[in-house]
Amino acid sequence: MAVASAFMVTAAQAQTGPVRILVGFPAGGGTDAIARTLADKLKDQLGVPVVVENKAGAGGQIAAQSLKAAAPDGNTLFLTHDHTISILPQVVKNPGFDPAKDFVPVAGFATFVNALAVSGGTPAKSTAEYVAWVRTQGGKGTLGVPAPASTPEFLVKVLGEKYKLDLVAAPYRGSAPMMADMLGNQIAAGVGSVPDFIENHKAGKIRIVAVLGGNRQAILPDVPTFSELGLGGLEDMPYYGLFAPAGTPKVAIDKVSDALAKVLAQPDVKDHLTAMGLTVGFMNSQQLAKREQAYTQVWAKLIKASGFQVQ
Repeated sequence: MAVASAFMVTAAQAQTGPVRILVGFPAGGGTDAIARTLADKLKDQLGVPVVVENKAGAGGQIAAQSLKAAAPDGNTLFLTHDHTISILPQVVKNPGFDPAKDFVPVAGFATFVNALAVSGGTPAKSTAEYVAWVRTQGGKGTLGVPAPASTPEFLVKVLGEKYKLDLVAAPYRGSAPMMADMLGNQIAAGVGSVPDFIENHKAGKIRIVAVLGGNRQAILPDVPTFSELGLGGLEDMPYYGLFAPAGTPKVAIDKVSDALAKVLAQPDVKDHLTAMGLTVGFMNSQQLAKREQAYTQVWAKLIKASGFQVQ
């Protein structure tokens, strides 16, 4: 008991910061903006500096590998979503990490949906109009996606099959460079998360024309779901969460989890994240683990059905 107590004290003392939050996408994108919003509030709850460290590339793979290599002391966290945790390990032969063995869920904080958006230079104002426009281009179109082998890339494939179009996904290193090309009309359309698109949609610079999920989004009441357009099977909601290296003491995980719960309870934080297109909802470590497992199983079936070849 004395040894155990000493270990617990040491673990608690180890989390004296600063705390790093790794983000697998470039600064300026939706995930980065979310991380910085939470980091600013978590520092007050944890009583230590909380910094965001962008390790962009390979759909979050580089950041995930960095988390695996980090000391399990509670001072390094990974803020990410379903792509890196539930999908990427199933579509890459050697991702360099295994979420089930190398990570421990800390807490989840939101779900979100992906969306189809068209650039300002594209005349379409709906999915049907976009499809009609692509047909005037010889039935060929290129859509930006924020990462290879991601939900957006699979959606491009589904859209092409649904409308009998030759649609090609152009993977970017995150949503920020994809958005830059959409704003510059270098690419006619893109598929990404609502948080990636929402600010430029509100500003009238791009147009979100359809969203995934079982219901329309409160922030986009006039935008139909893909289910309404006859594209079912993709209603399950992706998630955002914080993860720590395997072996991180429970006391350190609980400390961050409790702090995040308090942050999410602040009305200004919830309102800000909701305005970014998230559905805010706290999940403790066990709840996030269950959601991760369920979403991984959903995508295992979708990947198999699509005939996708592991890269």
